[in-house]
Amino acid sequence: MTTILITGGTGMVGRRLTQLLTDKGYDVIILSRRSAGAPQALSTVSYANWDIDRQTIDKSAIAKADYIIHLAGAGIADKRWSKERKQEIVDSRVKSSSLLVKALAANTNQVKSVISSSAIGWYGADTEKSKQQGFTEEAIADTEYLGETCRLWEESIEPVRKQGIRLVKLRTGIILSNEGGAFVEFKKPLKAGIAGILGSGRQVISWIHVDDLCRMFIYAIEKEEMYGAYNAVAPHPVSNQYLTIALAKQMRGKFYIPVYVPSFVLKIMLGEMSIEVLKSATVSCRKIQLAGFDFSFPNVEKAISELLKN
Repeated sequence: MTTILITGGTGMVGRRLTQLLTDKGYDVIILSRRSAGAPQALSTVSYANWDIDRQTIDKSAIAKADYIIHLAGAGIADKRWSKERKQEIVDSRVKSSSLLVKALAANTNQVKSVISSSAIGWYGADTEKSKQQGFTEEAIADTEYLGETCRLWEESIEPVRKQGIRLVKLRTGIILSNEGGAFVEFKKPLKAGIAGILGSGRQVISWIHVDDLCRMFIYAIEKEEMYGAYNAVAPHPVSNQYLTIALAKQMRGKFYIPVYVPSFVLKIMLGEMSIEVLKSATVSCRKIQLAGFDFSFPNVEKAISELLKN
């Protein structure tokens, strides 16, 4: 049986990915700091210890793994960006990657590929060219905080290639899921009939349905020709206003009121993080499509419809 080792397996993406992997017949090992008390509802899912701060990891988990999916990292939008929080966001990614790299180098293993999460924070704000063609994987990392974080993140896992392990990095867009993240926040005011449009609403959101993202991780495992960076975004990015109104129509029909939340209010509420909320980033998925990946949810209306059923 093929075994997938997942870091960050208890998070929003990790939980859904584990379900889809076991449905396909894979065994899954989830790395956790609290494996002893972790639930084990499925015989095909087990837990192993690691501690990023202490740089320790269960060697048997490394020995059993055929593939590694690396999702671990502190949530970008979970807390306000203090200096300490920004460092925590970076460290959680870089130190976890470093631990994997060292563990693979120090222990006999059969790992064929590492599929690592990254993010479209790699790219800066839209340019005239990106508005027309979308940012592609060849673009250099932006020099602002998220761009620098993504650069350090990707560089930290890169050494596995020197060990002869195939590396794929998926630069994830805004994930639409009922289990957390932006979609849940978009729905909250609509329960009271308010369609909250952020800033001008014209900023482009490059999004992806959580199931398409999880299927992309599995595709990257199974498609041995894939290597390097791929943008994990749907084919049709939309503006914040478009997404908000599309969601409002499906949730409320005609019974909603569009309300623009001014940029200065977002800056007061979110601090530095508001820059990212208001940033427009049009990102291309052409490379992953050329690799043969087929999106189940190519447009936002279909994605919203499926999510609202559950």
